[in-house]
Amino acid sequence: MWFKNLQLYRLPAPWPMTLEALEERLAKKPFVRCGSQDMQSTGWVSPNGSDVLVFGNHGQWLVALRTEQKLLPSSVVKQVANDRAEEIEAQQGYKPGRKQMKEIKEAVTQELLPRAFTRRRTTFAWIDPKNGWLIVDAGSPAKADELIEALHDVLDELPLRLLDTERSPTSVMTEWLTANEAVPNFTIDRDCELRATTDEKAAVRYARHPLDGKEIPEHLAAGKVPTRLALTFDDRVSFVLTERGEVKRLAFLDLVQEEAEKAAAQGDEQFEADFALMTAELERFLPEFVAALGGERVRV
Repeated sequence: MWFKNLQLYRLPAPWPMTLEALEERLAKKPFVRCGSQDMQSTGWVSPNGSDVLVFGNHGQWLVALRTEQKLLPSSVVKQVANDRAEEIEAQQGYKPGRKQMKEIKEAVTQELLPRAFTRRRTTFAWIDPKNGWLIVDAGSPAKADELIEALHDVLDELPLRLLDTERSPTSVMTEWLTANEAVPNFTIDRDCELRATTDEKAAVRYARHPLDGKEIPEHLAAGKVPTRLALTFDDRVSFVLTERGEVKRLAFLDLVQEEAEKAAAQGDEQFEADFALMTAELERFLPEFVAALGGERVRV
């Protein structure tokens, strides 16, 4: 149970919601599979396959939102609808008009939906109510928004906001690359993306490439700005920082994985051990990550 991406949101610290109350609220909208005429269905499922919708461990919570979508390409609907339109034209002697064509497409969609393939995905979110974090394991803000909206649907109030730091990730990454050194406990790795601020948006990407040569300062001097930078925290967690402050390609290094395996071998369930180790590492990482970006912006 290891997150791969972090979309970072802030809650009041401490958040007064209880695990039991959140469980009760999520139970109002459990996941139900798509009906024959549904294009999509969304609901809450157990994060660990048990009968609870909120998995709790030492004050840390985990929730999971499942989405099922029918795969019905518009090109297929259009093709079948055109075939029907040709049949109708042969019968009535003239092509169907715009309104009739719309009705044909709607009828074809309703006919094909029950036979469409389905695709499922599950999005996880970690909630740290004591320290006021809600973190979604999603590769894009749009995917995270789906889970946030589902939480809003079941909670009367959700005082949530994106993490806002005093310094922009771009300015911090520029400073680190210029000095070829990050702040203590962070090291620069070998992946980076630099993008021009001109209309052309020319980009230079480095993958598994040393970043300590003359090229990077030259690109920075020419006006390019870093939009992605690979980093490692405390030799235990590697990740890519983006210009929007997202944490992507998160990887817990071998030492952390070995500790989780040892914990499971000593009698703990693997899922519980993984979650405990992951949240413990992120509890150490997040304050230093925020500090590296100049601290959290104070809101008046």
